[in-house]
Formats: sequence, C-alpha cells, structure tokens
Amino acid sequence: MEVAVEIPKYNLNEEQERKEILRNYRALLRTLKSKLKLGDKEMIRTAFEMAVDAHKTMRRKSGEPYVLHPLAVAMICVEEIGLGVRSTICALLHDTVEDTDISLEDVQREFGTEISKIVDGLTKISNVLDTNTSQQAENFKKILLTLTDDPRVILIKLADRLHNMRTMDSMKREKQLKISSETVYVYAPLAHRMGLYNIKTELEDLAMKYMEPDSYKYLAQKLHDTKRERTRYINDFIRPIKDKLEHTGFDFDIYGRPKSIHSIWNKMKKKGVAFEEVYDLFAIRVILNSPPEKEKEDCWKVYSMITDEYTPSPERLRDWLSNPKSNGYEALHTTVMGSNGKWVEVQIRTKRMNDIAEKGLAAHWKYKEGANDENRFDKWFHQIREVLANQDTNSIDFLQDFKVSFLAEEIYVYTPKGDVKMLPVGASALDFAFAVHTAVGVKCIGAKVNHKLVPIGHKLRSGDQIEIITSAKQKPNREWLNFVVTTKAKTKIKDSLKEEKRTTAEEGKYILQRKLDGIGAAMSHSNMEELAAFYKLPSPLDLLFEIAVKKIDLRELKEFTVTGDKLIAPKAPKPLTEEKTEQE
Repeated sequence: MEVAVEIPKYNLNEEQERKEILRNYRALLRTLKSKLKLGDKEMIRTAFEMAVDAHKTMRRKSGEPYVLHPLAVAMICVEEIGLGVRSTICALLHDTVEDTDISLEDVQREFGTEISKIVDGLTKISNVLDTNTSQQAENFKKILLTLTDDPRVILIKLADRLHNMRTMDSMKREKQLKISSETVYVYAPLAHRMGLYNIKTELEDLAMKYMEPDSYKYLAQKLHDTKRERTRYINDFIRPIKDKLEHTGFDFDIYGRPKSIHSIWNKMKKKGVAFEEVYDLFAIRVILNSPPEKEKEDCWKVYSMITDEYTPSPERLRDWLSNPKSNGYEALHTTVMGSNGKWVEVQIRTKRMNDIAEKGLAAHWKYKEGANDENRFDKWFHQIREVLANQDTNSIDFLQDFKVSFLAEEIYVYTPKGDVKMLPVGASALDFAFAVHTAVGVKCIGAKVNHKLVPIGHKLRSGDQIEIITSAKQKPNREWLNFVVTTKAKTKIKDSLKEEKRTTAEEGKYILQRKLDGIGAAMSHSNMEELAAFYKLPSPLDLLFEIAVKKIDLRELKEFTVTGDKLIAPKAPKPLTEEKTEQE
C-alpha cells in the first residue's frame, strides 16, 4: 500500500501532470528496452492505461497524481532490482485491486494467472502496518507465505517500501517513526537476506533519518565536511593497485565507496568511539571482468597483488568465494594497512558477483538459467516452508525466531566430513545437531568441537568442526529451549515435548477412566473440559498429564454432581470444617 506524502507546494496544471506521467512512463520503457520481446510493449501499455484509469481520481497528499507512485515502484523494480516485464506489470497494478474498482478477475482476464497471482500476493500483504504487535507479526507471517510461493511478491513489496521511505519527509512524526521502525525491523533485514545490499543500506539510512534525526544530520554533515580529504586518500591508495592491475592485463574497475551513515553510527555505538576514530569510513571495491572458469583464480591473484602492496590483517580476511553467503553473496574481503596508519577494507569480486551483490535474487535467476544444482535461495525458501508448516507457533515468537534464524548474520561450521553448515550467530552445538537431522538433535548429549568435548549449549564460531555425540536414552527437556536460537531446533524440541506430554497423558486417561466409572460419569470430552476448568488448566490434555504425574488429587471428584453421565462442578470449593481446621 502506498504511503501518502505531504509536500506543501504542488501547482502543476492538468496538462503538465499529463506530460509528467507520460515522461515517467517513457523513462520506464527506455529502461526496459533490452528486456522487451514481441508483444511485451503492448502488455505494459495496457497495464499502464489500466493503472492511469483506475487511479484517475486519486491523489497523494502532496496533490500529485497517485499513478506516479506505481510508476516509480515499477522503475525501482527494473532499474535497481533488475526485474523484468511481468514484474513491471505487477508493480504498475500493485494498488489497483485493493484501492480501486478493478478486480483480481479483471487482472487475470487481461494478463493471465501468473500476473494475477503476484498482484493477489501484493494485495494481501499491502496493509502490514498495524498498531497491534501480534497482528503485525501475523501479517509478516503472511508475507513469508507469499515469499515462498513467488519471491517477486517480496521484491516488488521492497520496491514499494523504498519509494514510500523516500517520499515521507513531511509526514507526521508519529507516522514517520512507525513506518521507519517497521522498515528497520523487517524490511531492511529482508532486503539484506535477498541480496539487495544497496536497497538494504538506503532503507536503514532513511529509517535512521527519522528515528535518530540529530545523529543522522551530524554524521551526514561530517561525511560532507571530510569528503575532499577522503577522496584524496582513496585516490592515493588506489593508484599503485591500479598500475599493477593494468600492467597484468586485467579488465577491471576500481573505486572507493563510502560506508552508510547507519553502519557508521552502529560502529560508533558498538565501539564507543567518536566519528574521527571510525577507521573504515569507506571500502575499496575491485570489480573484475573474468570468465566463470577463472573467477576464483583471478580474485585470489588480485588479493595477492594488493597484499604485496599493503600489509593485511590476517584475522580480517573473509573468504566468501569458497563459501558464499546463503543470499548468494560472493567476494573476497580483506583489511590492509594504508598510509598514515589507516586500516582500509578492500572487496574483490567479479562482474557476475557484483550483479548478484547489487541485484540479489533477481540476478540469481539470470545466472541460474541452465544450471542444474539447487541454489542457496532455493534451500533458504525450503527451510522457510518447513518452519511455516508448523502452525502452532505464536506469531510474535515466530517473528523473533525468524529474524534470528533467517535474517541474522551467519557463521560457517563444518561436519566431520567437511560439509559446510550455515547457522545464525549465537547458534549452539544443539542447533548444529538439529541442522544435521532432527533424529540427531533429539538424541544429542554433547559434542566435540575441534576435537574437544563440549556441552550441548556450547556457542559455535565460524570455522568450527563439530561432531555430535548421541545416546539412544536421551530425550529433549524444556531447558533445551534456553540453548538454541534456530527456529528449526526450537520447533522440533517443542514438538518432542508435546509428544512426550501426549504419551504421559495416556496414563492419566486410564486413571481418570477408572475414577469416572466409579461415580457413574462418562469419559467424554465435555466432562474432561469441565474438570480442566475446575482445576484451572488450559486443556483436557493438560488435565490428563497433571493426573498422570500426580499433581491433581482426584478425591475432589466426590464434590461433583453427576446428572445422567454428565459431571457438574461444585460452584465453590467446599469450606473447611472447624474440626479439620483445628487438626491442620
């Protein structure tokens, strides 16, 4: 759903508005030009005209025509995410079914099932903002269901959110804070996980602009004031590397890129330092135009050239060539000592890797054509589907678990055979056991991490090699929930505890049956509910479990009235007799 903007001065007349709408539409077509096939232009024209007609009486609070918003969202989809014709059509229509007289059937009749499904997904998740935390969490769960059905729904939704964040300068402060907090809590991490680093960064910066306005202005001014000095330093740093790469014959691009205001602010808070003490205000990026078969080799060659020129920090090497992130990110990162004792981060990747780093999932589709192996996004979606299949999870718990399991930073650990497992930061040996297999997790009694015995709650670090120790006699207990962070481990432990409870409850059922037979009452669901209410328990299952573990004294059954075979609970507990009170 488009978020309205309040910009005080708007004075275009009808003819000027018409020209502005057409100018935006033609710019969109120019951006799409290389992707257009026979008949595509006509379909886009139809979608554009449908959107213009549907929104013809609608205005943003700024006074400008509403249709400029879907046009802007479509442009972000094409230009910044790299989506194609069908996604463009969906972006143009993303608010029509919810806000106008156009129905989903109209969209399906005109554009087919694929497009109508995506528009339907966008309609269902359009109203995520809600003052009720539980409802917001439930809506986010719905978003993820559409994500696993067709990821383009989320990519278009991210474009929608980005345009809204770019255009809410004059909104009421309360609404700015509400939208910004949701953006930084849900949408920025989702953009990061889907490989859209530029969008993730901009969303975080825009959210900070409204949530921490003074800090944002301070840092923006600092970056502006130091820009000339920073540019000079970057050029001096790059020059010898550029000379070496040119001499070796590489086809490359090299440049310095400033870190985002949000990331600089986070570093200042985390380390408790002033702006002047943050050493990595920028990163150097080397982009190589290498054929697929030489990508890794070329990246390591360039790494060697750079570390010959500048001294590297061994603990700051990040090899995402051998083990790409689960969102597909591949690169070599190193931090080297530049002049004046300054540490400088250098990122080395190829053009293909850079496309994936900037366009994320959309670029994956482009490079996946013809590939046989399941990519990391497919595995990620499969894991989400597995978690969503568990419908018992409380929505707020689910949202928090999801952020930890699927949106957090990762560590890379190894099985004894050398297979890589990716887990969120903070994961334990028990999380690893469940990642291997549920059957391994429920029987886990400990682990060997790098050949040393550790307890199941031991926190893992990147590079650890883990061997899980199991016992056939082991059973999960509630304390295990304190040792795990992944949704899979939490869900499987809870499932196991429920199953154990059901098994124990069978013993309670046998005991209760005998007691009820003795007073002529039926072993019916209504009677068990009556008893559960009397003992202040949430369900008949809890009642049977408490009976089995002898936490309930069924002698109180004699206080119940039996009518036919139905139990009727006493209105109030029987008062203690004077004699009994004295004895006690």
